Amino acid sequence: MALLEVNDIHTYYGNIHALKGVTVEVDTGEIIALIGSNGAGKTTTLRTISGLMEPREGAVYFEDEDISNTRADLLVSKGISMVPEGRGVFAKLTVEENLDMGAYIRRDGGVKDDLAGAYELFPRLEERKKQVAGTLSGGEQQMLAIARALMSKPRLLLLDEPSMGLAPVLVDGVFDTIQRIANEGVTILLVEQNAHMALQIADRGYVLQSGEVAISDTAANLQQNETVQKTYLGID
Repeated sequence: MALLEVNDIHTYYGNIHALKGVTVEVDTGEIIALIGSNGAGKTTTLRTISGLMEPREGAVYFEDEDISNTRADLLVSKGISMVPEGRGVFAKLTVEENLDMGAYIRRDGGVKDDLAGAYELFPRLEERKKQVAGTLSGGEQQMLAIARALMSKPRLLLLDEPSMGLAPVLVDGVFDTIQRIANEGVTILLVEQNAHMALQIADRGYVLQSGEVAISDTAANLQQNETVQKTYLGID
């Protein structure tokens, strides 16, 4: 089986049927992109996988285990970590305290080394380690949110719109970092409005429309798909 299997899930906000039978597979070592317009169900898919929402129908499997009704905090200890849309850093804590919070579930002796690794990945954070997170720039907060998620040593990293709100000059750096994280062995499921950038680094992708998977293919094929080009890549 795949590392992650999302099988025909139906998720609701009250009476609103947000996900209508979404099926997604993620194999170990892959970068998978979820693309689609606003309201297509991308974030809801991540929230269902991460335990913030429960599907009414269907199931989510991680490493062959049904995690459909598992609390979000317990999923972190199983190896799933999420960087939410809007970053969600602890604004009143310092950078280093935020990173410590990312490792709160760990009882191994490698936290100090992984903190050093986070600073190696994001040297700016080491420069700002005693600074209150709420005073960081948007790009620095995005770095912190990703680094904090990595401190739990996830096998699967869920990223929700990592480039949202960032200056164009910073976007390439974010995607370079995502690629580097994947190269170090972390599997990634990426929700991203910037479909062009997402498909450049992804292995495969899924296009969501109105809560359903409309297209699934390799990233290379999706970049050549006429519908994807016109709708999401701005190519006429």
